[in-house]
Order: sequence, then C-alpha cells, then structure tokens
Amino acid sequence: MATADLDAAQPCFHSVEGAATAVAHPNIALIKYWGKRDERLVLPRTDSLSMTLDVFPTTTTVRLAPAAEADEVFFNGAPGVGEARKRILSFLDVVRETAGQRERAVVDTRNTVPTGAGLASSASGFAALAVAAAAAFGLDLDVTELSRLARRGSGSASRSIFGGFAIWHAGRGLGPAADLASFAEPVSVGDLDPALVVALLNTGPKAVSSRRAMQRTVDTSPLYRPWADSSTADLAAMREALVKGDLDSVGEIAERNALGMHATMLAARPAVRYLSPATLTVLDTVTQLRRDGVSAYSTMDAGPNVKVLCHRRDASQVADAVRSAASCQVVISGCGPGASLQSGALQR
Repeated sequence: MATADLDAAQPCFHSVEGAATAVAHPNIALIKYWGKRDERLVLPRTDSLSMTLDVFPTTTTVRLAPAAEADEVFFNGAPGVGEARKRILSFLDVVRETAGQRERAVVDTRNTVPTGAGLASSASGFAALAVAAAAAFGLDLDVTELSRLARRGSGSASRSIFGGFAIWHAGRGLGPAADLASFAEPVSVGDLDPALVVALLNTGPKAVSSRRAMQRTVDTSPLYRPWADSSTADLAAMREALVKGDLDSVGEIAERNALGMHATMLAARPAVRYLSPATLTVLDTVTQLRRDGVSAYSTMDAGPNVKVLCHRRDASQVADAVRSAASCQVVISGCGPGASLQSGALQR
C-alpha cells in the first residue's frame, strides 16, 4: 500500500439529530495494548499500533428515545444482557455527559465477529457505537475527538476509527490533560500490500476476560514491566519498518511483541493462559512456512486465535497451510476502512 495523503483519507462525520447508523471494522494490534494506568478513562500504559481489517464489520444504530425512562440495547436482534450490555449503558452515559443531554437511547448492534473470543469485537463494536451515538446526540466531532470517545468504551476501539494502520498514543500522567493526549491517528506506510490470515481456532467466549487478564497481569506478573519497556523500542522499529514497506521486519517485530505479551500473562499469578494446543500447531506451521521461504508471521490478541501477517500474494498458500495443520476455519483479510456513518438505519 503506497503512502497515502492522510488528511484526504480521514473520514468526515456530520451530526445527524435523533438517529444514526455507523459501521466499523476490527483492528489487530501489531504492537500490543496490554495494561491500563487509568481504568475509568481507559488510559493505556504503552502506545500501540494496529492494522484495521476489511472483514467482520459491526453495524450499530443509535436512536434517541426522549420519552423512555431507560436505555435499550439489542445484540443481533435480541435484548442485550450481561457485561456487554452494562458497558454499552456506561458508554451512553459518557456520550450524554459530553453532549450535555439527558435523553435515553435505543442501541441496535449487529456484529459479524465472535464476541469475547480475542478477535477484536470490542474494537469494531465501540468504534461503531461512538460514531453512531455522537451523531444521534448531535455532537459534531472530528476524527481525533471520536477516537478519544471510542476509547472510553474500549481502548482498541480508538484505532478502529481509522482505516489501514493506526497508532494509539498512550499520553502521559492522569486526569483531563492525559485524557486529551490519548487518541489514535493514521500511520504512513510505504509500498506494502499485506494480508492477515485469521485462524479461527475457538470462537467461544474466553474463560478469563481481557479486562480481568490485563489487570491481573499488570498487578502480579514480574515480566510485565520489562515487556512494556521493550514495547517502546518495538514501536519505534515498527514505524520505521512500515515506512520502508518492509513486511519481514514488520512481521518479526509483531511476532515478538505478541509472544512477549503472552509471556507476561503466563507469568501472572495465577497464570492466564489463552494458548491452546491448536494455537501452538498454527505457530509451528507459520515457523515452517518461513523455513520454506514464505514471509509469514504470527500475532495473537488475548485469546487462542492466531492471525498470520503475510504478503497478499501469499495469503492463499498461508491459509491452506494453516487450515490443513489445524483443521480450522480460516479467513483472509486485507487492510480495511475506517468507521463511517451510513445513510440508512437498521430495522428490527
């Protein structure tokens, strides 16, 4: 992907009073976000960098309901329940506070990525919700402000406001100034045409949520601080490799950063282990692909599923190798678009 005019590529969001529908895609971090320094504001301990996918979109409609006494939430047509519903309700409170309004709202979200399986469903979900809710409540926000807003729902959602590659700045300190300093923005890349081959090894909800695992790792793992420190160097090297369009360097950095993150979890007390036997099979398969001369590199979020970065021209070969070794469903993704408002509205 050639270097883009970032100003021209940034989407524009116009306020729509009363109701709005937005679409956003998940992103996969190549330099990981793992650990918060402020839970309420969702301020991370380190910067992170990701690639937005062109698969698994989330479509969300927010409609104001001035006569209602409570918010309503629907997931894929069914009433929302549990922790996911609570997070959406809390996010709506943030939007209302930002807008200086009190109206209740109906949220209807349609997700095509398995939820809670380490496949970045919260990134696409809260990016779409942020864009739709901001428009429905009449907020006229630019992309930086939308990124900050999406962050309050899910940190990784700050990056899904943007297409292609994006960096999420951690900022420093605490309080209002730190809130303003923590947002995502696009990253320039050189002549790069990457694909991510997603191995769907287990799409069920995780036994330990990312939030719980993250906090336990930060609080108890002796490996966390060394990994966080090394992540700063990884980020600098990653940005240089992206500008050069050097996929092998990008892949090497991404793989070591992800394995390091999982090492911090294994060293937590008690340990958090997302890696399954099938995960290890895919990791070994990717290593063998490199021995055979294919540029292929693994990355993983908080879950057992593996994403393999490779040249787009090699994606089918990589997918066939992974599918054969692990007997799993495989999805090929390229670089995807940023979040956007849609002209229509979902119907229940």
